[in-house]
Amino acid sequence: MGKVIAIASGEAHTVALTGDGNVYSWGRGTFGRLGNGSEVDEHTPVKVDFTSALKIVGISAGAYHTLALADDASVWSWGYNCYGQLGVDGDNSFVPCLVKMPEIQKPLKISSVKAGGMTSLAIDDLGRLWMWGTLQGISTTIPISIHFDGHTVVKVACGSGHIVALVNNGDVLACYSWGNNDHGQLGLGDTEIRPNPQIVDKFNTLEAYEVACGASHTCVLAYTTKSKSQSVCWSFGRGSNGQLGLGTTKDSPCPEMVTELPGNVFLVSVDCGLFHTCVVSSSGNVWSWGMQNGLGLCPEATFKEGDGGDALSPRLINGPNFPQPLQVACGAAHTVVLADGGYKLWSWGRGRSGVLGNGQDVDFFGPKPVLWPPPSEEAAPETVGNIMEKDPGEITDMEKKLSAAMEEMNILRSKLSVMEQYAGILHGSIFGRPFDGDRDIPLSLRDSRGTFDITKEWENMLEACDRGKLIRLQMFYRNMLAGVEDKMMKQRIKEMLKEFLGSSAGTSS
Repeated sequence: MGKVIAIASGEAHTVALTGDGNVYSWGRGTFGRLGNGSEVDEHTPVKVDFTSALKIVGISAGAYHTLALADDASVWSWGYNCYGQLGVDGDNSFVPCLVKMPEIQKPLKISSVKAGGMTSLAIDDLGRLWMWGTLQGISTTIPISIHFDGHTVVKVACGSGHIVALVNNGDVLACYSWGNNDHGQLGLGDTEIRPNPQIVDKFNTLEAYEVACGASHTCVLAYTTKSKSQSVCWSFGRGSNGQLGLGTTKDSPCPEMVTELPGNVFLVSVDCGLFHTCVVSSSGNVWSWGMQNGLGLCPEATFKEGDGGDALSPRLINGPNFPQPLQVACGAAHTVVLADGGYKLWSWGRGRSGVLGNGQDVDFFGPKPVLWPPPSEEAAPETVGNIMEKDPGEITDMEKKLSAAMEEMNILRSKLSVMEQYAGILHGSIFGRPFDGDRDIPLSLRDSRGTFDITKEWENMLEACDRGKLIRLQMFYRNMLAGVEDKMMKQRIKEMLKEFLGSSAGTSS
């Protein structure tokens, strides 16, 4: 079970595929994105069970959903389904469900799957590209075919609203893009939306071999030598947080080379988070750039706005060397590296909800090992081997204690999830945007040694508000006060009626 052959990260979850065809997931459980039958967060890898004995050969993760490809060419999905990205009708799915592919002259044989944002994609054995979910405001649960004039699609990537594909046009892989283009993420030299695939001219003379998409930016790896022993990274699109690695925060509607990367390396993998990018070389070096030093959070852990800064150029990740690297995967604010030939995984970044898979829910600013193999499966052989040496009563007692502890932990996680949802509803009502714990929790509450002064925090919050937020707060509290006064008035009227009816009854008697 130990060897992992592929990984994929969504907004706040990660999935891993093992060589024996099993899928494991960890991180945030909301919407059922982990596929383990619940919405509970998982801090270590848990196995995803399928309805039949399938061997999974491919995986991919969207923002809140996951795709899996089986060796019989069937496609499975689970998680969020608001836009039909699961390829089935109905609500979110907490467990894998079969995607119904279109019936044409002969059965489709899917060879790879890819998810991104709220969109799902698949390439069949004839090189045709199929899409379902949402793109440019159009949603469908039925996979539709995207045409490339008879050319075959080799690889594809998807951002929050744009798609980029590498297509076999003959001598080299041509790069096509379409969808939203408000930041130039299509690489076509402008910011106009493209409803249909259009070729990115820059790569007509370059040999591209890998592509990745962030929320609104794109990265492409291309060879620089005929021997294919060296390569570079090209980027385009939104650059507001340095996610292009070009030394600036400006957008770039045209592909530009990330020149701060070493020129004599071969990049084996690239992936994009919402606002950061990461690449790994064949020698085991990892570079990251973008929001708050490329990690999606502040490495100084001060939690003061602006202290962390954004890495506008590639930054070498300090930590262990990653021998025999295979792949890098980026979530919204975390990164996972698969190395050691598939036997070890490292992660860093935002750790809430167990996203890093190391058994904790705290942030880590440097690589830490993912608990792999999963502790429960890793310990199984030892338990079986030593069972005869231990007293049966002792084993039963230990099992009961462990079961009780796990049950209590699940209850606490469930309560935490409800509290987060409650906080999100209140925060959204007051401030008009989702609750972000890493940004919205006051500094004094982050420090367990500190004290919380609600009057001071209220003054700090008001001081940080612009006119629009102050007006929204005024309206919110005005409506809330009106509601309270209305409720008090109704209660007073009830009391008066009760007193009147009581006095009337006494008079008549």
